Amino acid sequence: MEKNEVEQTLAELTKTADDAVMYKAIGSLLVKAEKAKVSEELTERKDLLGTRSTVIARQEERIRSQVKEAQTKLQEDLRPVSGQPSS
Repeated sequence: MEKNEVEQTLAELTKTADDAVMYKAIGSLLVKAEKAKVSEELTERKDLLGTRSTVIARQEERIRSQVKEAQTKLQEDLRPVSGQPSS
């Protein structure tokens, strides 16, 4: 979601003139900023969000695999052993 906002903002920045007056939010303040600097910061933010997304996807896949293994092991442990008399 945040990545989409950053991408949209970068797209709008490309449409603005290089000498356009620009402000960025810092906390509750708006501070005048240069287009190049804002663009650089947003690009870095986009890259960071992409990296985080990749890491989280890998962690999710690893956890899914571990859960599947645990589920399989649990099902095997709960299966009655053949040849044992029933109570």
